[in-house]
Formats: sequence, structure tokens, C-alpha cells
Amino acid sequence: MYENIHIRAREEYDAIVVGSGITGGWAAKELTEKGLKTLVLERGRNVVHGKDYVTEHKGNWEFKFRGLGDRKKMEAEYPIQSRGGPVREDNIHFFIKDKEYPYIEVKPFTWIQGNQLGGRSLTWGRQSYRWSDLDFGANLREGIAVDWPIRYEEIAPWYDYVEDFVGISGQPEGLPQLPDSRFLPPMALNCVEQKVRDDIKAHFPERTMTIGRTAILTRPHRGRAACHYCGPCSRGCTPGAYFSSLSSTLPAARATGNLTIRPNSLVHSIIYDEEKDRATGVRVIDTETKEMHEYYGRILFLCASTLNSTKILLNSKTSRFPNGLGSSSGELGHNLMDHHFQVGAFGEMPGFEDKYYFGVRPNGIYIPRYRNIDAKTKQADFVRGYGYQGGASRSSWRRGMDTPGFGADFKHGLREPGPWQMFLIAFGEMLPRHENHVSLDPERTDPWGIPLLRIDCSYGENEMAMRRDMAVQAAEMLEAAGCRNIETYDRYVEGGIGAEPGLGIHEMGAARMGRDPKTSVLNAHNQVHDAPNVFVTDGACMTSSACQNPSLTYMALTARAADYAVAEMKRGNL
Repeated sequence: MYENIHIRAREEYDAIVVGSGITGGWAAKELTEKGLKTLVLERGRNVVHGKDYVTEHKGNWEFKFRGLGDRKKMEAEYPIQSRGGPVREDNIHFFIKDKEYPYIEVKPFTWIQGNQLGGRSLTWGRQSYRWSDLDFGANLREGIAVDWPIRYEEIAPWYDYVEDFVGISGQPEGLPQLPDSRFLPPMALNCVEQKVRDDIKAHFPERTMTIGRTAILTRPHRGRAACHYCGPCSRGCTPGAYFSSLSSTLPAARATGNLTIRPNSLVHSIIYDEEKDRATGVRVIDTETKEMHEYYGRILFLCASTLNSTKILLNSKTSRFPNGLGSSSGELGHNLMDHHFQVGAFGEMPGFEDKYYFGVRPNGIYIPRYRNIDAKTKQADFVRGYGYQGGASRSSWRRGMDTPGFGADFKHGLREPGPWQMFLIAFGEMLPRHENHVSLDPERTDPWGIPLLRIDCSYGENEMAMRRDMAVQAAEMLEAAGCRNIETYDRYVEGGIGAEPGLGIHEMGAARMGRDPKTSVLNAHNQVHDAPNVFVTDGACMTSSACQNPSLTYMALTARAADYAVAEMKRGNL
């Protein structure tokens, strides 16, 4: 069935982890520390922590286009990822070229993809929030999709566990809809943010503005240095102040002596033994030689990112599972979600002209969800809710690009800070819907011969009703805080580009967890119902999306699943 398979010697491991990003790093750490000889497969190039952060402390003036990017190059090589995502001239080497891993957009969907050891953990936004039972119980409570097979009390100890290793800075607030983490000291709000926080609480007692909860160290922690507020986090962080698999989990895994990493290794599909009812390994394409290899392991962890893990499962076809491994429920590939955003408001804050701030704080503010929390906050137009990120700052010389003027006086004026501005940008929950799905194209393939992924995903009526409230409420809070010249915005264009799914970079679903094998792909421990020695712990496993950034939950689920997998191996069940 597969040609050009090269097996120099049968390579066998206790565990195989596909992907080296946030969840892959955690799987590697947990499995190796529990004594398993573990192979980590990464499709991208090798990256050495620190050494390969080649733009880390370059000034903008050292870039040909001052960090803004070569528009022609971006349009030619990154036409999708440059739409409005994080891909810039100063970090472009951490993202895949669109033409190398193409996909089909049935409807606009901007897929942001890393392509190196460490994956998107090198460029993520680091906002880290727990979910609550408001989130885990929402589907059951409202009769939407299927019920989560876990509740907060089951994952809370694993939140504790990963937070102790990662280091999350933040301010305890005691909110039931946003449980507090085990925090390092919080970063400070600046003077305008403090005013806005106090005024919001005075006018809207049910709303709380706090400093963002972020995986960035505010004091030395587990051998990593504290943040020194230099600013360009997405170029890499040699001190390890921000959490990435390169600075934290992979070094821990290496220290055990049980880790093998193979970069340039694109997983084609899973090898499945129908007689044993188990996966036995993976087929891997060497992206440098284009040869196919096979590696074998007792357990497999798919941590390749939501869409790539789903693609691997879909492409793992057998006579028993002609639609892919994990497809027996008919839900594999379905229920794709993202957070919808690019909607909110901004305004100028008068006064404070004699105030400024220290350094480039790699964090903003957060206003947790306050809609549909209880009977008093229930909305007639939509279910679920949203939170706001944002912050206050003074505009720099860059405002001159949008300001009419020229000459010496104009340039000298740009040397002084501009007025204070406060902005709020909402992140809203997207409901799981069966029609939002991915599938393999029956005819077209990528440069490696793997069928292209077709992505068919759009917002529904609930998201659109929520967006209207997001903009209006942002403006009302800014007005209550004393801002002037307030403007609302919503960059969503139906069928077009501006705020389409994918841009939130929180894609999830497509191989959801559930209680019933007939309606879900995974069980409560992230096991594939159809192959119990295969675990999926990245965003593909999510049953709903909540409105909080999901990476902390991915980490907790991965550590929990690894603990369960090793226990099952010791019992002889895997």
C-alpha cells in the first residue's frame, strides 16, 4: 500500500509523541520522567534554545523593512498567515511557508503554523487561564453538542501541577467563573489601567478588570530567570522567562536520558493492527530525503496541533476504519472551533500626560466573562460569554505613519509620547457545531503526497449576536472610565477576510472528548475509543471552547493523560 518505506532496523520505543510544542513537550516530560523510552517526532527543523533566536534583541532599525516586513515577500510566501496573524519580519523564521503545507479553505480560515522544534510554544501569547465548571458543564446544561466527560474538580489538581512547573504570574480575584491559579507575583497595572479598573468596578460591580495571567516569570523559578521587560517575546526568550517547550519541558525530558528527538519528521499516518486492536507505530516522511520510515511504540500521543493531529487520524485508514482511525462515531473532523475576536473599542484617556511606564510589559489586562454567569446576567440574544484583553499605552513615533504632516517640527513632535489610549478587544466563545468540519481532499495532495486538508468553518448566529454585545459593552466601559473619542470596531466581514476563524489561533475540537463512543472520538482520559493506546491531548480533544485562552487546559489534560497511560501500561492494559 505504501511505497518507498525504509526500515534500516526496527526502532521500538515505549512511547511516541507526535509534535514538540506545548502539549508535545509536556507529554515528553511526563512520559520520560516516568521511565518510558520516548521518541518525539517534529516535522520542522531543529532549533537550539537561545542560539537559534537570531533576531531576539535586534533593534527595529536593523531590519530591512524596520520590522514591518517585505510586503511582496509576505504576499508570495505567507499570503494566508500574513492576513492579520502574528507573522512579522522579525519572527518570520518561526512560521511555515504557506505553499509548503497548503490546505483548502472552503470558507475563509487563517491557519497559523509553526515549523520547528518547540512549535508555536516559541510564539504563543502566553495568556494562561483556568476553566471552571461553568465551562465544563455548559454543553450538558444547555443541551448543546455532547457533555464533557470531566469536571473542574477532576482537572484542578493537574492545573496545580502544571502551574507549579510553568510559573504563572497573576492576581488572585476569587471569581467562581475564573478560578485562581497558583500565582507568581503579578505584573503591575499602569496608572491609566488602574483608573479604568476602579471606574469599571464602580459602575459595573459584577465586572472585574485584572492584570493578565501569563506564563511569564516575575521572579526566578525552577532555574529560569525573571522577565526583564525587553519586549519582543515572539523572537525567542534566552533567559527562559516565558514558558516554551524549548526552555522548560524538553530540557526536563532530556535530563532523564529517556528522550530521543527526530526533527524533519512528518507523520503520515498511524500503523494499526486490527487483530490486536491497537496502534503499533507511525509512518514518517523524512522531509529532507522524502523517504518514509516506520517507528514503533506501545503508546502514541498525538500533540501535533488540532488540525494536524486530526489530519493524521483521518489519513490513518484501515479496512475497519475506512474514514480514519477514530472515525467510528462519525465525529472525527467535526465540531471545529476557534475564539472569535477582532471586535471591541478604544479611546483616549485625558490627563496623565506627565506619566509613563517602565519597559515593555509583555502582558495586558483581562476582564473575565460576566455574561450568562447566573440568572441575573442571563442574556436573551446569546448563550455563553466573552472576556476582554487589552491595555493602556502612549502612542509612539509610529503614529506619524497615519498622521498628516512633514518637516522638522513634525518629526520633532514625534519624539514626544502621544496621548494615552485604552483599548479593549473581546475574545468570545464559539459553539461546537457538527457542520464546522475538516476532511481530506480526495484528489489533491501536498508536496509530501498527503491529501490536502479541507477546512469548512464559519461563525453561527450565536457568535454574531455576541459580537454586537462585545463592541457595545467595551464602549460603555471606556465611557464610564472617562475616555473620550471612543470608537467601536468589528473587523468581521461575512465570507471575507478580517476576523475569520483561525485568526484567534485557538483552533480546537475535531476529535472531541465525550462519555459515549457513539458520539465522541476520545474518552475522559484522552484515549481514542477505536484505539486505546492512542492519546490526543492537544486542542483537537476539546468538547467546547469556553472564552479563556486554552493552552493551560491543554497542558493539564496532557499531564493527566500521561499519568493515566503509564498506570494502564503497568496494569497490563496497554
